[in-house]
Amino acid sequence: MSDPSTTPPDDFTAVILQVFRTNGQMIAWGDHFSAPFGLTSARWQMLGALALSPTPLTAPQIAFNMGVTRQGAQKQLNLLLDEELAQKQPNPYHKRSPFYQLTDKGQALYQRVATDWSQHAKEVGQAFSSQELATTLKVLSRISKLHETTE
Repeated sequence: MSDPSTTPPDDFTAVILQVFRTNGQMIAWGDHFSAPFGLTSARWQMLGALALSPTPLTAPQIAFNMGVTRQGAQKQLNLLLDEELAQKQPNPYHKRSPFYQLTDKGQALYQRVATDWSQHAKEVGQAFSSQELATTLKVLSRISKLHETTE
């Protein structure tokens, strides 16, 4: 493990610039991948946040978990509601911040997308070792933690 005090700032900047570039590429790729399902990357992201949560979530919780603004999450949640892919549930702790969960239709759509994603992840994942992926996850998680903000 390297000593952070000896890491040149340009190296960290290069990593962050690559994260920005990769994020943009993944959003464009995700739009293309999810289009046959009638989704965009943003809606796929919200669908996944709801599908993968063991309990219903509020818009602020989803936004925090997904690293997007509350307003951005709310916009996509409203689209999922309009398409009857998600539904609101009363939140006894906050009347103006309902819980969201997938409808049966939303769960079925998520499963279809997840099946195709699983195949893609299996194919692309073979380009990396388990150690490379674990290290990448660890570094990105640490960068995220060091830059957490509250809205």
